[in-house]
Amino acid sequence: MSAPDLFARPRRRLHRDRAQPGFARADFLHRFMLEGVEDRLQAVTRSFSDVLDLGCADAAFVPPPGARVARFDPGFAFARAAHGVQGDEDRLPFADGAFDLVVSVGVLDSVNDLPGALTLIRRSLRPDGLFLAAFTGGRTLPTLRQSLLSAEADRPAARVHPQIDLRSAGDLLVRAGFALPVADSEMLTVRYAGLGKLVDDLRGMGATGLLEPAPLGRAGLMAAASAFADRADPDGRTAEQFEVIYLTGWSPAPSQPQPARRGSATASLADTLGRRDAG
Repeated sequence: MSAPDLFARPRRRLHRDRAQPGFARADFLHRFMLEGVEDRLQAVTRSFSDVLDLGCADAAFVPPPGARVARFDPGFAFARAAHGVQGDEDRLPFADGAFDLVVSVGVLDSVNDLPGALTLIRRSLRPDGLFLAAFTGGRTLPTLRQSLLSAEADRPAARVHPQIDLRSAGDLLVRAGFALPVADSEMLTVRYAGLGKLVDDLRGMGATGLLEPAPLGRAGLMAAASAFADRADPDGRTAEQFEVIYLTGWSPAPSQPQPARRGSATASLADTLGRRDAG
């Protein structure tokens, strides 16, 4: 018997469907991630013909010139607007070797079976195909987490879903069979006038909690808002952070550089991305 899902799939779809109509008002984190992915893609000196936009949201990702793109999203509304396919990343419907580039922005942090999803992504790539991803990591929303814990000091509940850390993300790339794996991260700081605005942004991007604890209640919400305000800077705004983890991996191929021998220097990110002009 398989383990029960940590994240309720219908709840995840519903959150994204609710976010879709007004996504442009809260897409700053998605745009930040997308820019990071695009920067990494621009460092690659080869062409691509078949691309999968995995977690397409508003279809803002522009494929390389001349490439065909398939759009896929866990939310029905995003998938429909992008003329794509709705589904879950750990249940991909695509054939092995269907793509030579898979790009995923902002969704892999809430996949039930992330190791399985990464394995399916690798299998969907042709030999020497490239995988680029960005998603929020374990150091995301520290101020919100602390405020909620303070508000429920006697009986704290898990209200922000667990997220993966950078080292584990890199290990999962290796486990899924990717060659030349690289995992790195960046921090984005956003300052808020109050907790309500942060919650509005999380709802607007479809990123509110996927767990189902007991309701916080009015008193708990007021206590959390007060704790959030207590952490404000002198100008009255409270800083919140989003950790963005970037993953880069290649589908194995005989022509690729072999891993460095134990004790030798490892390849840098620039070396891995711009290693050669492959056909």
